[in-house]
Amino acid sequence: MADSAMKKYLVQVEEGRAAAAAAEDGTAGAPSVGPAYRCAAGGGAASPPVVPGLDSCWDIFRLSVEKYPGNPMLGRREIMDGKAGKYIWVTYKEVYDSVLKVGASIRSCGVSKGGRCGIYGGNCPEWVVSMQACNAHGIYCVPLYDTLGAGAIEFILCHAEVEIAFVEEKKIGEVLKTLPNATKFLKTIVSFGKVSPDQKEKVEQNGLYIYSWTEFVLKGDGNEDKYELPPKEKDDICTIMYTSGTTGDPKGVLISNKSIITIVSAVDEFLSNSNEQIRENDVYISYLPLAHIFDRVIEEVFIHHGASIGFWRGDVKLLVEDIGELKPTLFCAVPRVLDRIYGGLQDKVSTGGFMKKTLFNVAYKYKQGNMIKGTKHEDAAAIFDRLVFTKVKRGLGGRVRIILSGAAPLSNHVEEFLRVVTCSHVLQGYGLTETCAGSFVSLPNNMSMLGTVGPPVPYVEARLESVPEMGYDALSEESPRGEICIRGDTLFSGYYKREDLTKEVLVDGWFHTGDIGEWQPDGSMKIIDRKKNIFKLSQGEYVAVENLENIFGQAPNVDSIWVYGNSFESCLVAVINPNKQGLERWAESNGVTGDFASICGHPKAKEFILEELSKTGKEKKLKGFEMIRTVHLEPVLFDLERDLITPTYKKKRPQLLKYYQTIIDDMYQSMK
Repeated sequence: MADSAMKKYLVQVEEGRAAAAAAEDGTAGAPSVGPAYRCAAGGGAASPPVVPGLDSCWDIFRLSVEKYPGNPMLGRREIMDGKAGKYIWVTYKEVYDSVLKVGASIRSCGVSKGGRCGIYGGNCPEWVVSMQACNAHGIYCVPLYDTLGAGAIEFILCHAEVEIAFVEEKKIGEVLKTLPNATKFLKTIVSFGKVSPDQKEKVEQNGLYIYSWTEFVLKGDGNEDKYELPPKEKDDICTIMYTSGTTGDPKGVLISNKSIITIVSAVDEFLSNSNEQIRENDVYISYLPLAHIFDRVIEEVFIHHGASIGFWRGDVKLLVEDIGELKPTLFCAVPRVLDRIYGGLQDKVSTGGFMKKTLFNVAYKYKQGNMIKGTKHEDAAAIFDRLVFTKVKRGLGGRVRIILSGAAPLSNHVEEFLRVVTCSHVLQGYGLTETCAGSFVSLPNNMSMLGTVGPPVPYVEARLESVPEMGYDALSEESPRGEICIRGDTLFSGYYKREDLTKEVLVDGWFHTGDIGEWQPDGSMKIIDRKKNIFKLSQGEYVAVENLENIFGQAPNVDSIWVYGNSFESCLVAVINPNKQGLERWAESNGVTGDFASICGHPKAKEFILEELSKTGKEKKLKGFEMIRTVHLEPVLFDLERDLITPTYKKKRPQLLKYYQTIIDDMYQSMK
């Protein structure tokens, strides 16, 4: 790797080769690690500048209330006669007043600093008000999320020792299922809406109290001054956020005020160095779960700048309509959402007639070529932006400046397409709950970073650690690869009640992510594998399955792929979600009839997809044992309902194997 190119974006802060040499000499037991780097945009500082009075998440909100009291803060669509109308807003000062009332009500229930408050439900203004009430009184906010797996709500309520839970009206039944087990700690339930007589009766039978939202707010009305807000320190825990692990019970990630304040400062620094910023008139659409760190951090950034947060109606089918009404300026998404947008746009292009299709393709190639040469997206094809691509921008409300993808890898072709056609900065980021979301983010107007997650954000240090058993060398001059390790004030404080797990991943201040990365010549990081996702085939060859899925996922007509193999078999098989439009077009051209499910079951369709995989594998110079030998085409996307993926769309491999075991057995049997 060329040091000059790396240092364009990064500053070396620690040399790892000495530790590696010591390990080789037998003088130390340290693993082989590469140099640590931090983003040059951070100015060489390991921590953000101190802001007087900014010591906690509560201070982020409090200072904005002082500075922007009349700014619209939280909005939702007005529903009249069953129809959604305009967004109705409450100001920062109005939210503040509600927060003080709710905080007083929480305190009156016997919950004080260091207590645990659960929040369970879809994103809505009440969610944020409840969270801010926790922040005000130093109470740990514990998001509850049912798609963490069966029994997760009961587990978290008990494990986190939740004393009071705020619950979306339609989710109250799920909480009632945890009774009486959860009553060891849980004493109060608050509905975001109403409470039915049956619910009230069951709760009271278990010795608990339950309130509607209106009742609970009135409970604190007039008592705001009765409970003094306690002092809050930067190192205080503000939330226990449970991770959607692929195996075992969810882990409670302890996140401090300092972690969130640091990542908010890092986002500001990153945007400033990219000639961007969040302004008080910016608008964000809140639809990604607030129970996850990605959305939580973005909303903290918007609150910090006195900007506005509008909530969707909770129905993915209505999301585009909500976007059209709200007209957000920043749009955050996970790859599956962006894949759907990409698919929809491709369909419109392919069915738009010869002239429109030709104009689009000419405009695309022209703008793409200029952007690859280094021209900023807004200057690459101004005429085509007005004539062609402005229609795409209007589909996202017409005002989006930044599209940020996170939680999972975004396909290269989707990322490039969206960078060209959306007239926005399209950025891909990487981070974990344990690192308070964003640890790396790609740079705007930099096409060389396609397929990467960019350099480390300010105030974050990153390095690679060699993984010899997988053939990854962090000290390689040509291609440094290894496990990504992160250090800095954004890191979590440990796993709640799991010191053993904390010690496994936090070593000498470095968090070991379990993800395998590769430094690129321009200083960006590319995620190429997962440390745990490695197994041997029967002939003794190691297979890094996630890397293969990333490669085969680039094949035409493949939406998602799960690759499987084990030490008793000599080859790999796969279950694939084929692209519906692409496979149906192939079927029409090849005389294969029937609905989508029937086409997926047709032998010729399997042969077609297998050929596509083979071509992709050969292009990427995969070894023979890394090629897929047979496939099953699954018409239904891997989903949360069948517990096949996590809420952040990571594959649950044990669950996938259990679900498709019979199909896997049949595929191997058919080859014998």
